[in-house]
Amino acid sequence: MDPPPPPPPPSHGGKTMMMRAAIMGVVVALLGGYLFLWVMMPTNTYKQSWLPYLRAQTTSTYFGTNQGATYLVFTFPVLLVAVLGCLYLHLSNKSKYDHIHTKGENGERRLAIWKRPMMIKGLGIVSRIELAFFLMFIALLVWNLATYLHLSFAKITPTSAAKTGEKLWDARLDTAALRLGLVGNIALSFLFFPVTRGSSVLPLFGLTSEASVKYHIWLGHIVMTLFTAHGLCYITFWATTHQISQMVKWEKTGISNVAGELSLLAGLMLWGATFPRIRRKTFELFFYTHHLYILFLIFFVLHVGISYACIMLPGFFLFMIDRYIRFLQSRRGVRLLSARVLPCQTVELNFSKSKGLSYSPTSIMFLNVPSISKLQWHPFTITSSSNLESDKVSVIVKVEGSWSNKLHRLLSSPSPVDRLEASVEGPYGPTSTDFLRHDLLVMVSGGSGITPFISIIRELIYTGETLKLKTPKVLLISAFKNSTDLTILDLILPISGAPSEIFKSGLQIEAYVTREKQPTTQETKTVRTIWFKPNPSDAPISPILGQNNWLWLGAIISSSFIIYLIFIGILTRYYIYPIDHNTNTIYPSASRALLHILFLCIGIIIAATTVFLWNKSGNARESVQIQNLEGATPQASPNSWYYNADRELESLPQQSLSQSINVHYGERPDLKRFLFERKESSVGVLVCGPNKMRHEVANICSSGLAANLHFESISFSW
Repeated sequence: MDPPPPPPPPSHGGKTMMMRAAIMGVVVALLGGYLFLWVMMPTNTYKQSWLPYLRAQTTSTYFGTNQGATYLVFTFPVLLVAVLGCLYLHLSNKSKYDHIHTKGENGERRLAIWKRPMMIKGLGIVSRIELAFFLMFIALLVWNLATYLHLSFAKITPTSAAKTGEKLWDARLDTAALRLGLVGNIALSFLFFPVTRGSSVLPLFGLTSEASVKYHIWLGHIVMTLFTAHGLCYITFWATTHQISQMVKWEKTGISNVAGELSLLAGLMLWGATFPRIRRKTFELFFYTHHLYILFLIFFVLHVGISYACIMLPGFFLFMIDRYIRFLQSRRGVRLLSARVLPCQTVELNFSKSKGLSYSPTSIMFLNVPSISKLQWHPFTITSSSNLESDKVSVIVKVEGSWSNKLHRLLSSPSPVDRLEASVEGPYGPTSTDFLRHDLLVMVSGGSGITPFISIIRELIYTGETLKLKTPKVLLISAFKNSTDLTILDLILPISGAPSEIFKSGLQIEAYVTREKQPTTQETKTVRTIWFKPNPSDAPISPILGQNNWLWLGAIISSSFIIYLIFIGILTRYYIYPIDHNTNTIYPSASRALLHILFLCIGIIIAATTVFLWNKSGNARESVQIQNLEGATPQASPNSWYYNADRELESLPQQSLSQSINVHYGERPDLKRFLFERKESSVGVLVCGPNKMRHEVANICSSGLAANLHFESISFSW
């Protein structure tokens, strides 16, 4: 008789969860204290008691009189949160399958109420949580402005105004202008967090940069509204008090008016191109003018001085790190394996990837094709699953603008190119997804909105087939304009998939062709598959910071800031201090600010480049192994480097898929019927498509008529 099998080794999941809980507790405490400082900043307690004490304790010959206090209370806590976030996410990756979400928990039910969507004019679709935080942020701004004005106006009397030769309202206008700028700085402090694609802060709260773009838009409008009011109030004040010459003053130390005006001018040009009507019609204008943020920030720092600008430093510092890492990744050419050109003016691009690159469903990737444009980068939703297809990354490109039209013409010509150079940034997306908690997933898409659902379905196939976990049933409701668009459905399954997998996943597809009354009798158009000639210099897409990317990112954040502090400490102690002696009245403020910016960039370059080169050798070894395994590109003939056959899509997976599809012509889906008829206890409702469709689904789910509907709007790019 065989001996009983040994007991399984003890799971480290419990310890990992405890560590994550402890890290999250510290993060919440740090962020709570950080926000509390913003609440206290306009009060006399902060200005007359706390700030003088902090400056007295931190004044040194290395960081001056003001810099140390700013680093301590505004910069260091946020950067510590970012580093702790890296550790938290690293532990989350290690315990990815340690626990499975259970349904029906009371806490989840309460949270689901707060996640219900709401339609707010000017904000679009927001959850109750988002609305609550937005209102709290507005309350913070109102509190700061009201407190600033209340305390400062109390000191302005007709007598005090007369001493400076001003009228009472002039003195109050001067004070109000300054306070508007101070409140604008609060919004500016948070502006760059939502657009830091590789952020370790956003995932802590279940956010992605793609889904957080709307927060960046809200903050941007608030920043420019307050800064514009700040500038106009000062110009009005100078004009009415006959001090218009103040507009051309650039003080050696202190506030520089010219720098502030240049910063505002750059911001206004950037802001003007962000409004939807302009952005949609002339995207390239929006894209290129958005780079004016560099001038906006440089002149802002020169305007207020580096000491005060460090209050806003954390968000921009993390954004700079992310931007430089993206730059390093974008310099490498990636191996494009093949392309499939569909009849509906759609192209699927398939890239080689290393097995160590992992991403979640609904992730996006930025693509650059130098032969079309060396400067333009376009985001596309990834349709492959990193678990199901461990050696390939796929994206779908729909012809929507000039860039995608050029790509389509390049690949659909009778004599397509045999090699296409490309670079990528990413992937970027959620650190994890939790679709297993639902009994049913209802996916509603319009047109190109189907792309993120392809990756979700493939991930569910992997979860059910490989991990042997129970997966929810899937109802996909897709609306298309023409019947040729139905060919996109053929991309749902990977070519290598087994027919049985689609039935095990419980997939049902309801496809609606809205502009045709009946099936067309035209000959079915074929799909062109192009295999590209490999280039030895092209590499598979791999994690830019290696397998332990979150730990490496935490190392970059901490070491780059330490390098910056060392350089600045040496500069101040042995160069600036002998000249200025901590008076802040001798050494030029602009020179000091530019040196800080320079050493900040140097610190980031040194730390990030070192980590990049350290991991580059490992990625290169894996790249060679992948190329050896791939061998030559599939050939149509011994002398051919690309395979360009006009044929139907691979039939094996698609024949099984066709059994799950119901096609409806000349009508639109009755979404209310589909959603309200669902009797499952938990129904996840995912929508991706035009705003009108998203709003309709959001209104249905927020109506309160069906408590089992859990709404989620998914952004997509193609």
